[in-house]
Amino acid sequence: MTHEPPAADFSLKPVLTGEKTVLRPFTAADADTMAEIIDDPEVLRFTGDSPNELTPDFLRSWYGSRNAQPDRLDLAVTDRATGELLGEAVLHDWDPARRSCTFRTLLGPTGRDRGIGTEAVRLIVGHGFERLGLHRIDLDVYSHNHRARHVYEKVGFTEAGVTGESVLRDGERHDATLMSILAPDWAKHRGRPVRP
Repeated sequence: MTHEPPAADFSLKPVLTGEKTVLRPFTAADADTMAEIIDDPEVLRFTGDSPNELTPDFLRSWYGSRNAQPDRLDLAVTDRATGELLGEAVLHDWDPARRSCTFRTLLGPTGRDRGIGTEAVRLIVGHGFERLGLHRIDLDVYSHNHRARHVYEKVGFTEAGVTGESVLRDGERHDATLMSILAPDWAKHRGRPVRP
């Protein structure tokens, strides 16, 4: 008989603090800044299309309701020194039977190329494994998003498969790569795997 950890409790919305960033619960007041971040050309180029029209009212409702979601964790990525909202980090698509989630993140222009993305990924993935008892975390990254893939590999995600030409951006088709990380691997390296 194997011992399974208790079911993940996504109702608790933590504050996760690193050296450069603080991940905190969203509020409705974050909607305007997130609208600007989501509208950034690089964010638009590297993220999937929303099934909803991202109106100001929709975004206020969306970010204002994140803390009430019992099956996902949406956290605001902020600059630890200034408190500036830089983006988001999300664990969603919770599968209790498999103890797995899907991960996604995005950062606006002022959050990039500062190590904040790597730290934010380590913080939320570590929380997923160490506090929520997840066994597997998956993500999709587009083949033309080299910066994000580099960050995911630095934290320990490995390629699990490719969906050929699954996205069309600016008239070009790109593959989507499925990447994953497992709890036993996280336990060995805590988001800092040794690379050859």
